[in-house]
Amino acid sequence: MMFGLLQAEPVSDTKKGEKAVKILNFGSLNQDYVYRVPHIVVEGETISSFSLDVRPGGKGLNQSVALRKAGAEVYHAGMIGEDGLGLKKLCSDLGINTDFIMTGSVRTGNALIQVDDSGKNSIVLYPGANSEITERMADHVLSHFGPEDLIILQNEVSNIAYIIERAYEKGMKVVLNPSPYNAIIEQCSLDHVSLLILNEVEGEQITGMHTPEEMIEKILGRYPDLEVVLTLGEQGAWYAKCESRVYQPAIKTTAKDTTGAGDTFTGYFVYNYMGKGLDCRESLKISSAAAAIAVGKEGAAPSIPFYEDVIKFLKE
Repeated sequence: MMFGLLQAEPVSDTKKGEKAVKILNFGSLNQDYVYRVPHIVVEGETISSFSLDVRPGGKGLNQSVALRKAGAEVYHAGMIGEDGLGLKKLCSDLGINTDFIMTGSVRTGNALIQVDDSGKNSIVLYPGANSEITERMADHVLSHFGPEDLIILQNEVSNIAYIIERAYEKGMKVVLNPSPYNAIIEQCSLDHVSLLILNEVEGEQITGMHTPEEMIEKILGRYPDLEVVLTLGEQGAWYAKCESRVYQPAIKTTAKDTTGAGDTFTGYFVYNYMGKGLDCRESLKISSAAAAIAVGKEGAAPSIPFYEDVIKFLKE
């Protein structure tokens, strides 16, 4: 099985003397089946693909890889089947703590991804073992973390509403990437979330608004204590908190595959802003550069750059 080029290269860890922030990513682990197609298939159509690659994926895994390559101390919690042991090894080889990746009897989650000639994609998810996260497992994992630790969640594992509540009770800072958006997100207590990172599609689904300004105003109107990062693809990204607004233009690049670009941005932003304590403007810039590098390569997790490469890219 091919897992792409994810060699363990040097990672910029916390500088000597700084207190390391523990980041728990309670997220999905998938095997991605990536089909290169001339265009995204439409209803009733049958087309042939140019190629098929099997790669590591899942928003959870992608974001853990991005966090780690940015320099974070990452603990990944999740579920795989016996067919997903390679995903656990991949994480371990990168230096991601895998003590909380459990193996169950259900097949590992997977995704069917179409990528067209312009680099745009369409994704169908099968949750598999990702849907086997129980409250008991969540309690076990969270018992190893406490106040000031960070937890990041996406909507590709079961019981995220429960996990948010328990993490909040423990005093952890909660980061939520509400993707994919569905009724489960509506069950989550967003007033217990510190940072919400979402794209324009999820912003419209959550708020019913159509412009970035309206989406941000609607979210902060409901949850005034939230910090919000709204990503807009080629149109850049916004950071918002209370009355503060910071805009970051997208960094122009030639896109080969946009799969995982948002996860790259998320992992880099969370670590630089909440882990290292950089200001939001600098964090947005670094995260946008990391995403720009990622879309210039094929694959999701394999395309995520190391921190040193991002800084070099920005200097150039």
